[in-house]
Amino acid sequence: MAKRRLSRQQIDRIARNQESDAEVNGVVISHFGKQLDVESLVDGAIVRCHQRANLPTLVTGDRVVWEPGDDGVGVIVSLAERRSVFARPGFAGVVKPMAANIDVVLVVIAPTPMPHANLIDRYLVAIETLGLRPMLILNKADLLQSCEDPLAIDELLEIYRNIDYSVLEVSATGQQGLDALRQALAGSTTVLVGQSGVGKSSLVNGLGVDAELALVGGLSTVHDKGMHTTTTSRLFHLEGFDLIDSPGIREFGLGHVSPQDVFEGFVELRGMAEPCKFRDCAHQGEPGCAVMAAMEAGEIHPARLQSYFQILDSL
Repeated sequence: MAKRRLSRQQIDRIARNQESDAEVNGVVISHFGKQLDVESLVDGAIVRCHQRANLPTLVTGDRVVWEPGDDGVGVIVSLAERRSVFARPGFAGVVKPMAANIDVVLVVIAPTPMPHANLIDRYLVAIETLGLRPMLILNKADLLQSCEDPLAIDELLEIYRNIDYSVLEVSATGQQGLDALRQALAGSTTVLVGQSGVGKSSLVNGLGVDAELALVGGLSTVHDKGMHTTTTSRLFHLEGFDLIDSPGIREFGLGHVSPQDVFEGFVELRGMAEPCKFRDCAHQGEPGCAVMAAMEAGEIHPARLQSYFQILDSL
């Protein structure tokens, strides 16, 4: 067991936990196959643990009850109720949990690889479906003017600002915009998602994680796709908030959501004042279609509507 000095944030979190659930005594901060690292909410020690076979798959951020073992390895005996779970489809459409008990999901993009609305919207639909708060982060903002099409990226970000999404431009390596990001995340637990190569690990480092805990890798010059530099999800206690760094993914599917979930996941669609004339309206030119009328009135951006149809076709 490795002990460390507790931060004020950890002390406060321990006190809140003891007031709300006296039995919970740990939080999963990382996992390695069948073993997990659990942070004790009693003394801050990091304990390598097994989990009992009757428990579901545990993920970073889970609040648990653990007991010491004879061989120095603890045993997780129960799982506290999760207030939220962020998951993504794995192989064969099986939903794979990524993190638990989170509040904010940072969707990280960068000038390279070139961001596309459809990928961003897939993230946003999944986040909206889970009832979590998304924030769109343009990392490597210092490279914007030298990228392939800076105007296209500016126009893309404006689409999301116009529908009231939080959009921040930062540079992890240049320490640009990080104070504003820290303020926006105050008091929350957040997870990062995004393509490989957008600088998620660099952003984690820039927000205060020791460089030795989050490897930083370069971009593949062959395919212009990032190499995966984080091999396991890990929870870090940063200044004023907690952050979960998760493995980079190249494609984000939505096989676990329904067409109605997709509709509700587009905030401007679910916020329309009037419904379509016909309940089975496909929003592709039918008489009395409120969606098409909203687009013609400038209330829905054509790129977002195109993205909506592309997502539906992929289900």
